[in-house]
Amino acid sequence: MTTVTERDVQLLRDALGPLRDREEIAERLLASSAKHSFDPDKELDWDAAIEDGTWFWPPELVSLYDTPLWRRMSEEQRMDLSRHEAASLASLGIWFEIILMQLLVRHIYDKRVTSNHVRYALTEIADECRHSMMFARMIKWGGSPDYPVPRVYHNLARVLKTVSTTPGSFAATLLGEEILDWMQRLTFPDERVQTLVRGVTRIHVVEEARHVRYAREELRRQMVTAPRWERELTRVSCGEAARVFSVCFVNPQVYENVGLDRREAVAQVRASGHRAEVMQSGAKRLTDFFDDIGVLNGVGRRLWKSSGLLA
Repeated sequence: MTTVTERDVQLLRDALGPLRDREEIAERLLASSAKHSFDPDKELDWDAAIEDGTWFWPPELVSLYDTPLWRRMSEEQRMDLSRHEAASLASLGIWFEIILMQLLVRHIYDKRVTSNHVRYALTEIADECRHSMMFARMIKWGGSPDYPVPRVYHNLARVLKTVSTTPGSFAATLLGEEILDWMQRLTFPDERVQTLVRGVTRIHVVEEARHVRYAREELRRQMVTAPRWERELTRVSCGEAARVFSVCFVNPQVYENVGLDRREAVAQVRASGHRAEVMQSGAKRLTDFFDDIGVLNGVGRRLWKSSGLLA
C-alpha cells in the first residue's frame, strides 16, 4: 500500500487548485485565534433584561414565517416562537459541537503533538467548549427550555461518530457549522433582535470562520488522499447526516410550547416554499463546495436532495 506523504500532498491538487500546506494553514489560524478570540462570560452582559418587543431570531428565519398559520398568529406569539426556536437551534448547536469535539480528538490522536495542526485542533476544541457553554447560558437567559434532539437521532449519532472516517468527520463538521453560520451572519447585525442574542451570534461567527477554514482545507486533503472506499463511505454518511440535520433543525415541541397545534405547524413548515428557500440558501455555499470536491456524487447527492437542503 502506497503512503501519501506531506511532500506528495503539496504536489497534488483538486478542482479548487493546489492543496495548501497543513502546517502553514494551522499557523495562520493560530495567529488569528490569538487576535480574535472571546470569553463570552466577560464579553456579554448576562445580567441584561430581556428587551420588550424584540425578536430572539430574525422573523424571516423562523420556521413558520409566511405560512397561513404565521398569518393567524399575533405578533407576541410570533416573537415567543422566535425565542423558543433560538433555544432549539442553540440546543442543536451544543449537540453538534459535542460531537465535533469528539471527532477532533479522534483525528489528532495519532498525529504529532507538537505540530501546528494538532495545536490548532486543540485551540478549536477550547473554542467549542466556550461556545457550548455560551449557548446553554443563552437558553437559560431567555427563559425557555432546552430542546434535545429526538432520542433515535441522539443514539444514531453515537453510531455515526463511532464509524466516521476522517473525511466523513470533517464533512459532518461543515454541515453542522455552515448553515447555522449563514443564519447567524444575518442575525448579529439585525437591530430587531435581542442585544444579547446578537452578541452571542457575533462571537460565534468570528470564531467559526476559522473552524470552517480548518475543516474545508482538511476535507479537501482527505478527498484527494483517502482510499476510494473511504471517499465513497464519506459521500453516503454525509448525505445521511444532512437528512438527520434537516429533521432535527427545529424541535417540533417549540410549536406546542407557544400554544400551536404541533401537527398543523409541522405540516405547514414542510409545505412552505419560503422555508425550503431559506434552508437551501443556507446550505448553498456548502453544497457548492461539496460538489466541487466530489462529496455530492452518487447516493450522497440523492440523500442530500431528500434532506431538502439541496435543490
